[in-house]
Amino acid sequence: MNFQPRTRRGLLAATASAALLLVTACGGDGGEDSGSGDGLGLVSDGTLTACSNVPFPPFEVEDPDAPSGYSGFDIDLLQAIADEMELDLEVLNVSFEALQSGSTFAAGQCDIGASAITITPEREENLTFTAPYYDSLQSLLVAPDSGIESIADLDGKKVGVQAGTTGLSYAEENATGATVVEYPGNAELWSAIQAGQIDAILQDLPVNIENAAADPAYVIVEEYTTDEQYGYAMAKDASPELVEGIDTALENLRGDGTYQEIYDSYFAVESQ
Repeated sequence: MNFQPRTRRGLLAATASAALLLVTACGGDGGEDSGSGDGLGLVSDGTLTACSNVPFPPFEVEDPDAPSGYSGFDIDLLQAIADEMELDLEVLNVSFEALQSGSTFAAGQCDIGASAITITPEREENLTFTAPYYDSLQSLLVAPDSGIESIADLDGKKVGVQAGTTGLSYAEENATGATVVEYPGNAELWSAIQAGQIDAILQDLPVNIENAAADPAYVIVEEYTTDEQYGYAMAKDASPELVEGIDTALENLRGDGTYQEIYDSYFAVESQ
C-alpha cells in the first residue's frame, strides 16, 4: 500500500485481546508475571527497548505527549505492539548506520529497531526481521528552479542521500554522473538542500512528501518502485519467543483494525 501521508498523529486504541495467546506462546502460565517479558530475552525486564533514528517523519518524530516521548507511524505501531504484549516501550535515539549494521544489538542497547528499515538480503545477514509492516517507494525531491525533471538530469549535480540506506544504493546504481553526498539523516539532508549545498534529495517517498509539504517550493519530480518493505529489526540471535511474540501481536493488530487505524492516521487516501 502506498498512500499520501498526512502529518496528524492518530489516537491509538491500545488493546490486549491476544494476551492469553501470547503468554501461552512464551511459556507463561497466565499468572501475575505474564507481562514481564520472561523468556523474551529483553534488555530490561518488562520493557521493550527500541532503537530509532529520529527525526524521520512521518515514521519517527519527537513527541513529549507520547508515552515513550516519540511518535510517528513506526513508533505508534510499536507502542500498540508493546501494549498487546503487556510491555512498556522505551525508545532510544541512535544513528541509522549503527542500527542497520546491527552494532546497537551487539552492544546490548535495545531489543528492536524501529526506523523505517527496509528488509534486504544484506541486512538479513546481521539482523532478524519481523514480518513486513509497510511497503515503500524511493523518490527524488529537487530544489527550486533546479532544472531537474528526472534522475537522468542529475549528471553533474549533487544528490543527497542518507548514509547506509537503500536510497544511497539506488542513487549509486541509477544517478549516472551525479555526485552522491551522504548525510546522517533527513534533518541534515533537508538543511543541506535549503542551503543550496545539494541539488536534490533521493530517499523514501513518505519522507520527501513531508519535506515538500513543509516548503512547497520543493517538489517531488519522480517516484521509483523498488519493491521495498519495512520490518522491525532485531539481533541475529534474538529470542525466538520475542520474534514470535512481536509477529503475533502485529497479526492481531491487523485483525482487530488497530493497524489500519494507525495507518490511516498517517497515510489516508485523500478524497477527490
